[in-house]
Amino acid sequence: MPRDYYEVLGVPKTSDAKQIKKAYRKLAMKYHPDRNPDDADAEAKFKEASEAYAVLSDEEQRSRYDQYGHAGLKNGGGGFGGFSSPEDIFGQFGDIFGDFFGGFGGGGGRGRSSGGSRARGGEDLQYRLDIDFLEAVHGCEKKIKIPRRVHCSPCSGSGAKPGTKPKKCSTCNGQGAVYQQQMFLRIRTACPTCQGQGTMVSDPCNSCSGEGRIREEHEIKVTIPAGVDEGMRLRVPRKGNEGEPGGPPGDLFVVLEVHEHDSFRRDGEHVKLTVPISYAQACLGAKITVPTVDENAELSIPRGTRSGHIFRMSGKGIPILGGRRGRGDQFVQVVVAVPQKLSKEEEELIRQLAKLQEGKVNDKSSFIDNILGFFG
Repeated sequence: MPRDYYEVLGVPKTSDAKQIKKAYRKLAMKYHPDRNPDDADAEAKFKEASEAYAVLSDEEQRSRYDQYGHAGLKNGGGGFGGFSSPEDIFGQFGDIFGDFFGGFGGGGGRGRSSGGSRARGGEDLQYRLDIDFLEAVHGCEKKIKIPRRVHCSPCSGSGAKPGTKPKKCSTCNGQGAVYQQQMFLRIRTACPTCQGQGTMVSDPCNSCSGEGRIREEHEIKVTIPAGVDEGMRLRVPRKGNEGEPGGPPGDLFVVLEVHEHDSFRRDGEHVKLTVPISYAQACLGAKITVPTVDENAELSIPRGTRSGHIFRMSGKGIPILGGRRGRGDQFVQVVVAVPQKLSKEEEELIRQLAKLQEGKVNDKSSFIDNILGFFG
């Protein structure tokens, strides 16, 4: 689960748009990939700050986030949930980066090859994971197997046949980009010959057919925090596809699908439960044992409780996500249970009760109607 976006940017929730932008610019400058070419941690923080800014700089998304937290961004296009690469961020917030990184293509890459072209990072992956209701409540660890694209060992990811090397692209002279002059603008675009890589493979590796990567199945451990809900995404850093040599891997995003429970129903951080009680318990009061998401607990039923009454059990709900402490509550609705079969003694006692309450019992059908009337 992502950290609180205000915490990421280091600003209070009362900050205005100007303060949020200023905080993001400061973090973006500190953790920019060009300033930290060999620091994967810096890139992760750069992406995290950009995700936070993407939500908090948008009035509608910020309002939804303030009200519902990260869960409010899972539908309706809310949130960016992670960028596939810094290039995505530069494309989204180019006006911000242009102020202090200057020049075209000043956004920087995710690593560089010896020829000076940017080594592209790996693609992000997504995996849908089924978990049980109580696993979502308490948190758990899961091992999943996913196919990932990883560097080819024989060619070390170069794509060239072992013993050979890729050749410098003659079109861009190994830069991976070409420039066009339009009026006073100098526009940088990816080299059409080498597709921005700066090199060309003339004798491809037999193992990967010159791609530099092969597909392998990997087992990955995913830690699921307590309190997650249906549709939430968990980010596992650097467990996506590997990129070009010199470029970092992408991330893995695990989308949760939570199975319904036979008894419990979830409402945000609260739990709802329906429990049957007898007519005698409703009339005279009782102490009953009810299940919770943790263990059984005692619930006091006062005298004269009506069928359908809802009791609140404080702190017996679901752990609260988003860095806040505490738990929700459990709401127990009691329903007076009507017996399907009665012994002769039970039937006689209820007939006596019906007479005391001036009810008329003429036959079996009217008798059941009266009972239902008592329990309604």
